Amino acid sequence: MQLSASTKINDLIDTHPFLEKFLIAYNPHFRLLRNKLTRATVGRLATMGTAARIASVDLKDLLRDVASAIERETLARPEVSQQSESPSREQRIAMLGHIIAELHDGGDVGTARKQFAQAVGDADATEIAAMEEEMIRGGLPVSEVQRLCDVHVGAFRGALDGNQDLVPPAGHPVHTYMADNKIITRLGSVLSDHARNAATDGERALAQIREVLGKYDGIDNHYKRKELQLFPMLERHGVQGPSQVMWGVHDQIRAQWKELRRAAEGADITAVANSAPALARNLVEMVYKEEKILFPLAMEKLTEAEWAEEKRGEDELGYQLAKPAVRLYLAGAAPAPSQAPQAAGLLNLGTGALSLEMVDLLLRHLPVDVSFVDQNDVVRYYSEGKDRIFPRTPAAIGRTVQNCHPPKSIDTVNRILDSFRQGKKDVAEFWIDMAGHFIHIRYFAVRDAANGYRGCLEVTQDVTGIRALQGQRRLLDWKD
Repeated sequence: MQLSASTKINDLIDTHPFLEKFLIAYNPHFRLLRNKLTRATVGRLATMGTAARIASVDLKDLLRDVASAIERETLARPEVSQQSESPSREQRIAMLGHIIAELHDGGDVGTARKQFAQAVGDADATEIAAMEEEMIRGGLPVSEVQRLCDVHVGAFRGALDGNQDLVPPAGHPVHTYMADNKIITRLGSVLSDHARNAATDGERALAQIREVLGKYDGIDNHYKRKELQLFPMLERHGVQGPSQVMWGVHDQIRAQWKELRRAAEGADITAVANSAPALARNLVEMVYKEEKILFPLAMEKLTEAEWAEEKRGEDELGYQLAKPAVRLYLAGAAPAPSQAPQAAGLLNLGTGALSLEMVDLLLRHLPVDVSFVDQNDVVRYYSEGKDRIFPRTPAAIGRTVQNCHPPKSIDTVNRILDSFRQGKKDVAEFWIDMAGHFIHIRYFAVRDAANGYRGCLEVTQDVTGIRALQGQRRLLDWKD
């Protein structure tokens, strides 16, 4: 094996396992080689040149000393190439990963900043995202990356601050997000200021804090637009790390917000003074991460057509802080309904695409019975779930709905359908007790995009168990 700046650390240790102990003793920065996660992620990409920069040692000295260690153990000295190496993008990611791993191991943030400046010098959003992706793929839990997020953004803040600020066009989704962020930053500052005054000006400060906390729906809307629209768009391009990490932080902020609101409503000044500054910091730190990491990454990855689709989805979710500056259609993207990528043979359903088998299975597994009658009052479909409430047979298909009801009910059926057909009503609902079960029956007018009457949907559900529910059971309470 020839030793050079481009020799991979992992390959070197695989060939000469004794070098792991040698390198750990050689420089404190190499102690992370003991960590299997570091070996699986950073070690796979890091080269001798990368290692020299991370450890701030002379590459020639490192190559010479490693060659001597190999000669002592094997009695054969490897050839050493002194050719210098310009770090590749992969190696830069490896250097970032090494710094994060050291922080995870309890390293000092100040030292990390110096290492960063020496080893990398600058970093863009793509490299930081790739670093998170690499560590997650290597087995580091998302929750652990989330814990490190504040630390590594703090370590890289100097380089990120040097990146050019985004200036998206008015009406662009990122422009609206950044307008939101001005409001969020102001809310965070106001929250922090009032928290400092809580001890000396309790009631007034609490009232002002409650006013800020009343903006929760706006903050939640900002995060939901990211989670439900922007993150899925990035996932199409294989970018998942930042999305998973940020969603976890969103939930932390939501929990902090609710805790602080409880404290403020209970006039617990001590709890307010203790928890408000942390929430304020997390709000403005998230703004920083969005504008220095997430939004530049999204601007790089998404096409104009995807941004037009992104905006249509956000328009459906609505805006509660800042409104889009103008109605914007991006170049090359018509304002048509969104059509997500689909495989051949699937039915495009507007908000997704399913095969006929999927549609059949979905309808069979609905926790309700459904029947559909067309605009001519002809029965066209009924679902065949395993626990039907009212019996149906294939002979019903093609019959008029009036012939499917006893004579005493026909007048009411006709009045409901006529009301739907004339646009007077959209829903008719009934409920009955049947053999100890509470049955809820609803009829819905089905209308097309032009508001034309296309038929009636009947939905029947046994709600006995639903009516008996009390308290709450959240998703995270579920046990298998």
